[in-house]
Amino acid sequence: IPEETNLKELTFKALFLGLIMAVILGAANAYLGLKAGMTVSATFPAAVIAMALLKVWKGTVLEENITRTTAAVGEALVAGAIFTLPAFFMSGAWVDLKGIHFWEATFIILIGGVIGVLFVILLRRPLIEEGNLPFPESVACAEIVKAGQKGQKQAKYVFSSMGFAAFLELLKNESGFQIFKDTISHFFKFPLVKGKELGGGVFLSSPILSSALVGVGYIIGFEWAAISFAGGILTWLVFVPIFYFTKGNITANPEELSILIWKEEVRPIAVGAMLVGAFYTLYKMRGSLIEGFKRSYEDMKKHHSLKGTEGRLSKDLPLFWIIAGVLIMVIPMFFLYAHFVKNIGWGLLSTIIMIVTAFIFSAVGGYLVGLIGGSNQPISGLALTALIISSLIMLAAGLKGIPGVIAVLATAAVVCCASSMAGDMIQDLKVGQIIGGTPWKMELVVIISVIVVSFTLIFPIRWLHYGTPGGLGGENLPAPQAGLMAFMSKGIMGGEMPFTYILIGIGLGIAFILLKAPSPMLIAVGMYLPFSSTFAIFVGGIFQLITKKIAEKRGYDASQKMEVENKGTLIASGFVAGEAIIGVLLALIVVLNINLPKIYSFFGMEQGSGILGFAVFGLLGWILIKFPLTSFAKEENKEL
Repeated sequence: IPEETNLKELTFKALFLGLIMAVILGAANAYLGLKAGMTVSATFPAAVIAMALLKVWKGTVLEENITRTTAAVGEALVAGAIFTLPAFFMSGAWVDLKGIHFWEATFIILIGGVIGVLFVILLRRPLIEEGNLPFPESVACAEIVKAGQKGQKQAKYVFSSMGFAAFLELLKNESGFQIFKDTISHFFKFPLVKGKELGGGVFLSSPILSSALVGVGYIIGFEWAAISFAGGILTWLVFVPIFYFTKGNITANPEELSILIWKEEVRPIAVGAMLVGAFYTLYKMRGSLIEGFKRSYEDMKKHHSLKGTEGRLSKDLPLFWIIAGVLIMVIPMFFLYAHFVKNIGWGLLSTIIMIVTAFIFSAVGGYLVGLIGGSNQPISGLALTALIISSLIMLAAGLKGIPGVIAVLATAAVVCCASSMAGDMIQDLKVGQIIGGTPWKMELVVIISVIVVSFTLIFPIRWLHYGTPGGLGGENLPAPQAGLMAFMSKGIMGGEMPFTYILIGIGLGIAFILLKAPSPMLIAVGMYLPFSSTFAIFVGGIFQLITKKIAEKRGYDASQKMEVENKGTLIASGFVAGEAIIGVLLALIVVLNINLPKIYSFFGMEQGSGILGFAVFGLLGWILIKFPLTSFAKEENKEL
């Protein structure tokens, strides 16, 4: 939408629909995250639902953009909440989610969410307008919006691939009808060392059968996908086998032990590398960040309102509003920290740490979303890094025990919500930039949505806690990321944490930088994520590379190559959106305790078939390679 176009944008119906969807999508994702340790990006379901509803109500594409932006807040905030808040229970700091703890949890979510949005507004120009980042999911979402709005021929690529991905997710999700297994894994044993009780092996997994991750890999391209996969190779072909080997000839289940080594020994190494990568990323962005602050300051001097000479597509909320908003959030957080540790000095220290780390990881979170998309943003890894930093500072200052655990968990929780919201906001702002949305209007509705969702999000989490056997942290709601937060905070503040792994990771991160690795942060993220996830992204990157090479071999000119790339992006976008939509719906079905029949049981199988999963990968590759090239093949045949 051109800058001078005057379309309805920020209207009551657009905002109201977005708020309702934000609450629903947030509740649906709460269960999924507590159960499986992951959430499903709400940007795509929100985009499709907004298009459907506002078509009926004759809304404009800019109103659809406002509704989608508002709705996506629910999933982003719930990710920040469920990765940290259950840690208060697991560490023994809290006993329930009622009374005072209800309000403490609510204000942590509210303050973290609003601060994340305010900080990322300052980063919009350096990350979106000046940063050379692919923003794979933003591009995918914008293509879906454009295809649905214009009714162009390419719409068939988006919506047909959406339907295929949705159908596939129904057939392979454990909460769906399930006929496929997500992955196949096996432990390959090495022979014992002669004369010693030392053995070992390697635990390998196939890529996870996820059309969304394959689509992300296709969109970001082979190079970025390969960098992420390099981290997975370092973890599962180097570090895990080494640690396994040094444990001797043990009788434990080798697959379970390998996963335990990854979680408790290699992931802390990845966190150390991420710590270095985070600061290195900020260092590389220093010029753009300083320029962004200068521009914001100049804008504030010119005008304190939303009026001025600047064009609609470049106008953010004024810097004066942002500074005032941060102060309004920081003051109650200071009192909350002081309440946690029963000391004003410790409360002030916690507040300072929170502000600094929240800004740093909001920037890093936004940068990573620009690289690999919101669905793959390592939110818990960023929060864990913030937890380690705050733990070490507070421990050095003399704060220990349960008050220290509560202080570092509260800091990590705010940072987690802030970085999650920053990633979501920057992704939505990029979509807005592509389709012509007004930045300040998007920023304003997200702040409103954060406030509304913050006061409703605790209810589904509380219902799940009290309505599920074992509650938060139990077998049915393990909340794995929160468990790691509790483990790390208690270990560090209790003086029992082995810092060796984190120091190894710091050394590894420095080595990446000295080797001039393309993205040290992305390698560390690949180490932190499951191997099956980075493998699936890499497979998508391979499909993109094959398509590109075929186009080059056929001698396509620049315009033809661009058309091939656009068609591939549309199809990959549909894959991402289709899986995300069904993932949210299946999460809601699970919350409602509806059990769908399993197809594999009709064939006498005990579980879904892994072999069929490999066949589906072949089908995904065929679709992503053949269809972008199809029209040109027809033209060549006509010429012959």
